[in-house]
Amino acid sequence: MEKIKEGDSRATPDWLMSMFKDWFDPCPLNPNPEQDGLLIDWKDKTYCNPPYSQMTKWVLKAVEENKKGKTIALLIRFDTSTKWFRALIEQKAHILYCGERIHFETPSGKTYASPFPSILVILEGSSTP
Repeated sequence: MEKIKEGDSRATPDWLMSMFKDWFDPCPLNPNPEQDGLLIDWKDKTYCNPPYSQMTKWVLKAVEENKKGKTIALLIRFDTSTKWFRALIEQKAHILYCGERIHFETPSGKTYASPFPSILVILEGSSTP
């Protein structure tokens, strides 16, 4: 399993996480994960706040899982210049812009505003009404 950079671990804010409380999270905030979320099958409803240093891998995995009919929600940085952003557009992702910088919490409990804008991306699955 590839090591996640120390500065990559940020907890999704509670107000946002509450919308996905019953969803599967293949990348929970955990410095020593027991499984690699990139190597397992995701559930029909999956929420992921991926490590930003490995964005391409996680977005491509989300697209792969969405092609199996699963609904995937991703909290990611807003960056239209990337290969992974283009893959989301090609997959007809719904892009929800967060109007302000999200405040994240580090594993040590420190809270800070993100240095970049974020988006919530929804890849709608075939089982979604």
